[in-house]
Amino acid sequence: MTGGSIGSRTAPASDAPPKPMSSSERLEAIDVLRGLALFGVLAMNIVIAFRVSIFAAFLPNAEPARLDRALEALLTVAIGAKALTLFSLLFGAGLAIQFERLASNARRMILLVRRLMVLLAIGLVHLYLIWDGDILVEYALAGFVVLPFLGGARWLIAGAALLLLGLYLTMLLLLPIVPVPRAAEMAALAEDATRAYGTGGFFDVLAFRIREIRAIFPLHVIAFPCTVALFLVGALVWRSGVLRRATANRRLLFVAAIFGVLLGGGLSVAAAGQQLFNWPSLGRAHFPVQQLGTVVLALSYAAAVIAAVNLSGGQRMLGWAAPLGRMALTNYLAQSVICGWIFYGYGLGQFGRLGVAATLAIGIFVYLAQVVFSVWWLRRYRFGPVEWLWRSCMYGVPQPMRATVNLARATIAD
Repeated sequence: MTGGSIGSRTAPASDAPPKPMSSSERLEAIDVLRGLALFGVLAMNIVIAFRVSIFAAFLPNAEPARLDRALEALLTVAIGAKALTLFSLLFGAGLAIQFERLASNARRMILLVRRLMVLLAIGLVHLYLIWDGDILVEYALAGFVVLPFLGGARWLIAGAALLLLGLYLTMLLLLPIVPVPRAAEMAALAEDATRAYGTGGFFDVLAFRIREIRAIFPLHVIAFPCTVALFLVGALVWRSGVLRRATANRRLLFVAAIFGVLLGGGLSVAAAGQQLFNWPSLGRAHFPVQQLGTVVLALSYAAAVIAAVNLSGGQRMLGWAAPLGRMALTNYLAQSVICGWIFYGYGLGQFGRLGVAATLAIGIFVYLAQVVFSVWWLRRYRFGPVEWLWRSCMYGVPQPMRATVNLARATIAD
């Protein structure tokens, strides 16, 4: 499971199409980490954005049942935005991996731009026709910003990441770049969402979704600097060689994980203290403390998983998540389709009707079903169906799909 041979910067330019990465070059830890992060993304999405209006999190709510309150606290502190942060770090690392692997190809930048354009197209379809909580559009746009940095010096990448993280952490302390919906508008949107999503047909849902996208847009603008910064951090981690030498760096990774859990967990608990324990408010410092805790805790999770997978026992314990991570894009989109059918009026119409515990149980069932399906699918095919479409459009030719005993596996960046 070494990756040191991936991509040479000194190789002569060539127009030959790049070959898929062989299984010996593949880093299992990245697939496992992506597969585990997918559970966190599903848990938060199904509880916060499919069960009720996304704006409900910003509004005062009736006192939930004790179990629901405990689960909501656990999700807020331990998972929250951490899973999405992990996804962002992994996407940045994936871009850096692709950049290195294509170093000998004269069309490298064309292929990478095409890759992001295809992702943008998939994201727009997802955003408008399936679910307006989409992250793929933002990821594609952030990827365009990151591409010019991938060939730069490490100090440049690190400096840009720190600058953007600083901008993000202080953004809400300054005047907003774009107007954020006020409380009254959020309350009206939440009420309309219950009616449209809970009882409306497909076209009713579509019409409201288009209206809601305009209201959600400022939240994406605020998050964009952080997304770009996390992509840069992910690329920097890959450039550092830590992932390629994870076995040799296990002790360092475990120390970083323990320190990160203590620091990031402490910051996350402090940020949620008023909501969970009626602690004094942090005032204007709440947002920077919360976001810094999210980033630190996500990095500690990544360090712990990568170190654990490079132990024989850890690999046996966590290896089940690798197939899920290998086809994460397919599974992410499938989660939206499934959750839309469960909660929206054109399906089972459960929007606004279920508590946190019942909703999370549904999410766990969906996730486990995806684990089984991913194993079954990848025994027969080299890529997930959407990954196959993505790669085929990127390279301009249909990729071989059927799995054979000696056929190389997909790249870890997909």
